[in-house]
Amino acid sequence: MNPEGVHVSSLDAATKKKIMAEFATKEGDTGSPEVQVALLTRRITDLTEHLKTHKHDHHSRRGLLLLVGQRRRLLQYLAKKDIQRFRTLVDRLGIRRGAAGAR
Repeated sequence: MNPEGVHVSSLDAATKKKIMAEFATKEGDTGSPEVQVALLTRRITDLTEHLKTHKHDHHSRRGLLLLVGQRRRLLQYLAKKDIQRFRTLVDRLGIRRGAAGAR
C-alpha cells in the first residue's frame, strides 16, 4: 500500500477511464490490445516507482515481472497482427522496441 492507503498495483476508476478514453480504438473500447497495454504500462510505471523506495519488496517485484511479461506478449500479438498499430502504440507510450519484444 502507498501512503494514501491504495494498493500499489491497482488503478482507480477515474484513471482507468481516462486511459481507456485516450487509447480506445472506438467508443466503449475496453479490451483492445492498445487499451490493455496502456493500462499495463501505467501499472508497471506505478510499481517501478514503488520499488524505488521499497527495494526489498520482492513480492511486488515478482508482480512487476509478470505484468511486464503480459505486456510483452500483448505487444508481440499486436506486432504480428498490425505492425502500424504496434509502432504507433510504442511511440505514444514511449516504450523501447526491445522491451516490446518486437522490432
